[in-house]
Amino acid sequence: MSRLRLLPLAALLAGCASAGGSAATRPGELPLSHAPRPTEGAITPADLMTRLYIFADDSMLGRESGTLGNVRGTNYVAREMARMGLQPAGENGTWFQTVPVVVSQVESTSGVSVDGSALGLWRDVAPQLGGAGMRSATVRAPVVFGGQVGGTMIDSTDAVGKAVVFLPAAPVAPIAGVRMATVPFAGAPAAARAQQVSILPFARNAAAIIYVVPDSAAASVFDRMRQPQQELAPAAGAATRNPAPVLFVSASAARQLFGGTATDAVRRGTAGGTLDARLSVSHVPTPFPARNVIGILPGGDARLRGQYVAIGAHNDHIGLTPRPLDHDSVLANNMVVRRQGVQDAVRLPTAAEAARIAELRDSLRIAHGGVRADSVNNGADDDGSGTVAMLEIAERFATAPNRPARSLLFVSHTGEEKGLWGSQWFTDHPTVPRDSIVAQLNMDMVGRGKPTDIMGRGPNNVQLIGPRRLSTQLGDVIDSVNAARTPHMDIDASFDTNGHPLNRYCRSDHYMYARYGIPITYFSLGYHTAYHQVIDEPQDIDYEHMARIAGFVHDIAEAVANRAQRLVVDKPKPDPQGGCRQ
Repeated sequence: MSRLRLLPLAALLAGCASAGGSAATRPGELPLSHAPRPTEGAITPADLMTRLYIFADDSMLGRESGTLGNVRGTNYVAREMARMGLQPAGENGTWFQTVPVVVSQVESTSGVSVDGSALGLWRDVAPQLGGAGMRSATVRAPVVFGGQVGGTMIDSTDAVGKAVVFLPAAPVAPIAGVRMATVPFAGAPAAARAQQVSILPFARNAAAIIYVVPDSAAASVFDRMRQPQQELAPAAGAATRNPAPVLFVSASAARQLFGGTATDAVRRGTAGGTLDARLSVSHVPTPFPARNVIGILPGGDARLRGQYVAIGAHNDHIGLTPRPLDHDSVLANNMVVRRQGVQDAVRLPTAAEAARIAELRDSLRIAHGGVRADSVNNGADDDGSGTVAMLEIAERFATAPNRPARSLLFVSHTGEEKGLWGSQWFTDHPTVPRDSIVAQLNMDMVGRGKPTDIMGRGPNNVQLIGPRRLSTQLGDVIDSVNAARTPHMDIDASFDTNGHPLNRYCRSDHYMYARYGIPITYFSLGYHTAYHQVIDEPQDIDYEHMARIAGFVHDIAEAVANRAQRLVVDKPKPDPQGGCRQ
């Protein structure tokens, strides 16, 4: 599941958690390694375990998009699709669709000045890459003070053509991920989402956006910002409107913008000097391709096989940590103060919490036979679980005596963690006609449903988001399928409410289908201590629970594929380029 990029300063000011590995086993924990066994046609916990221990192995290097690890992961998915007899549906008769991801970097020739007085690049000022879709740009514009983000700000019409300076709102929990240009300000805690949405009109119309960084944080923030960033390149020949460049300035340097007056003493709407910015940004392809993997199982009805029920999950995760981390320290810390992994804000534990963390850490190390240093974010749950569930569903369909009437389209998306890039690219450049896709069923984090997990709510629980947001009939099909099951799935629809602060409808690949009016449903078990941490490993997955969810998704896909009529879209369709708010 993608972390959502908040107002950039909030994410940059936040630290990263401590973190990961483990050597032996503790009660209730599966072994660290597992000998693979041949899979069978049925969806079974044993098959899922075999697949996930392969897909989330350390050799996959965390499967970050555009890296060797993700190539290894997508090779595995393609081999499995070929082995079970699917048809390749990528580019040029292959299994793969390459997503054009580039590495962007601000060149040293860039410069920023105010009224002819230069600001030091990476000392006084830093251009933002990544989230704002930074491109080379030249800006000459009058400066105006916009106020505090999330508070009282100038009217966006007064910012047209100007370099607007903002004091950012107080830092909030970092949930970085979705690009501002792709899904504007999607997701995050309610306060953060509100402040992001309030900035959107300025990003569209201003000449530049400038955030003031406290002097105490400027050096570390600017150092992180100067690192190369991955970005999704625009399609060749596509008309794109570059967003307003985003700059960060230290509080000391910001005085130059207003003639020596500190910004916290400047009144909203006050005019400053003239900003001159010459920003040169280079873009080179990633060392390894970022790839979707696409396979088709043709339908059995000649009249309907030109329509597709899409089943998907994302194959990427977040790669390697900058330095090895102690697995049991991370686990102990998160069990006490960060029970939803990076979804929860970094904070210092209280004295009582620190004592409890130390107690847990020591007992875990005893159980594991010592310290295990770990630098691989294996992503067993996120989204190894969805990927192997998708493969199990594909094998179940491929080995069945009868095919569904409609065809089944299996898409393993890359770049979900970067901002839904793979699903965005596929739905913008589909390898089957877009209007032939009648529904998309997306699985993301379907492996952690134990009672000890923070969202563990029973052996048949599943969180559903979006089943009736575009098509009432899709929700009706799901309810009908569930009514016929013994036992029923325990459906949790609480995360599907409009305005939910986590905004999860906008945070995984299904949304890129929904923006084109394709009915979707998102299946998940939600957050846990290992979310986006090195402790997300195969030995902590609930394989029996995952098998029940995979079987449920299989039955829904089969019911949709065999309907006499395609699902009716009876709800308003989103603007495909308009961004997402739940």
